[in-house]
Amino acid sequence: MNNNAERLIDFARSQGLIRSCDLAQQGIPRVSLTRAVRQGQLERIGRGIYGLPGRSISAHGSLAEVACRVPKGVVCLLSALRFHGLTTQAPFEAWLAIENKSVAPKLDYPPLRIVRFSGTAFTDGVEEHVVDGVTIRVTSVAKTVADCFKYRNKIGIDVALEALREAWHEKRMSSDEIWHYAKICRVANVIRPYLESLS
Repeated sequence: MNNNAERLIDFARSQGLIRSCDLAQQGIPRVSLTRAVRQGQLERIGRGIYGLPGRSISAHGSLAEVACRVPKGVVCLLSALRFHGLTTQAPFEAWLAIENKSVAPKLDYPPLRIVRFSGTAFTDGVEEHVVDGVTIRVTSVAKTVADCFKYRNKIGIDVALEALREAWHEKRMSSDEIWHYAKICRVANVIRPYLESLS
């Protein structure tokens, strides 16, 4: 195995999933990628995304693919609820927040549901988690619950209430946290009666 091939495999092992456009920064020629796929050392996961064959894929593997393709996006709403284990629903789309003026990404798979956030609604309450070797950005539990109330007309008030009840009873957020994000999302008055009924 030549030096470029070794570096490519090491890079794939360290990143989980790699994009062909990231190879130049590593000083690895793209022809090494083509050879590695042909020899079965790497496999094409999606357009421009590659990984080691036989790598373990978790239940959130599609979120790792989305994070690899849209590194500035933030997993939110139904996908964040599912990630945090706060819903029984399994969304068939990956819900992704992008900045208000960003160009919406187009992916063939997985299907995306884009939501536009701006200012602190986009930057606050974002956590980083590693899924299948890929760092994904996802809204925290309290921020996700507040977002669900903000977008209750899109996802349903019943989903928002289920998320609030689950997060509260499992002590996954404090009242200070939920109030902080409820104010950012401008839904404090909406959440107040539901939160008071739980306290």
